[in-house]
Amino acid sequence: MITGSRVPLQLQQAVSLFALLVLAKYTAHFYLSWGSVVAILAFAVALEHICLLATRKKLDFFSFSSLSTAMGVMLMMTTPQLWIYFMVIGVGLLQKHVLVFEKRHFFNPSNFALLFGLFFFYDDAHLVLGQLGDAPWLVALVVILAMAVLVRANRWMISLAFAASYLFLQYLLVVQHDPVVLFEQIHHRFYSVSFVVFTLFMLTDPRTTPSSGWQQLLFGFALALIAACLDRYYGFRVQHLFIALFVLSPLVPFAAGWRASKERKKLLLLTSMLLAVVLGVSVSIERKAPYYFEMHG
Repeated sequence: MITGSRVPLQLQQAVSLFALLVLAKYTAHFYLSWGSVVAILAFAVALEHICLLATRKKLDFFSFSSLSTAMGVMLMMTTPQLWIYFMVIGVGLLQKHVLVFEKRHFFNPSNFALLFGLFFFYDDAHLVLGQLGDAPWLVALVVILAMAVLVRANRWMISLAFAASYLFLQYLLVVQHDPVVLFEQIHHRFYSVSFVVFTLFMLTDPRTTPSSGWQQLLFGFALALIAACLDRYYGFRVQHLFIALFVLSPLVPFAAGWRASKERKKLLLLTSMLLAVVLGVSVSIERKAPYYFEMHG
């Protein structure tokens, strides 16, 4: 939403993600053609603004967040079927206009889209952490771009809490109990540019994360704990990061809005229903055989 002369936060995030997408296309392993990228972005923008027009009865701003949602999915998911991108991104955008309680969103659109893809198209839509490569200079660029967004959005503590907790809990719950897993393997994940993008961009959506400092710290720790527990009992899978965010997200509106809500029973019921669905979807995905996806230059 454009207000005043300052660059809107959503535009800043979208430009940052687009810069990473361009770099991934020319320096790493991003396989989508530019024609497909343009088609997906155009679809996301069109659908988002149709939804805005239907719910608001007017269009008085441009939703840059729809571009960020689409690019987040493209950077984290790969599929040979273009229509699957349209499907999952469409569902991710639609849910944020439907699953709303007192102007609070329950799910990050990109993450919701990715889990929808895993649940319905597990054999054709794969989550990967390799599309952006692991070049140190690109990791540094991601950190710079992301921190510029996080400081403005006041969400940097989530990433800090998650990163520190993730290393500690992986060592405590996984490395100490599995002689095959080395701590160097855990540490190396932070050299994956896509892992850094997840940590700095997807975990910190202002509309679906806590605003107070202590809640952000707790949110980051809880995400790391869920991911580490899944790695401990199911073995490391890329999807565990996204499942952890998926499971925790419905609790944010409940925790943040319980005291001020005028319809607490409705909020409790909606949160309970969403948690039941989320857990069911997550268990279903975990029961599927793991896949192994390699990126080749």
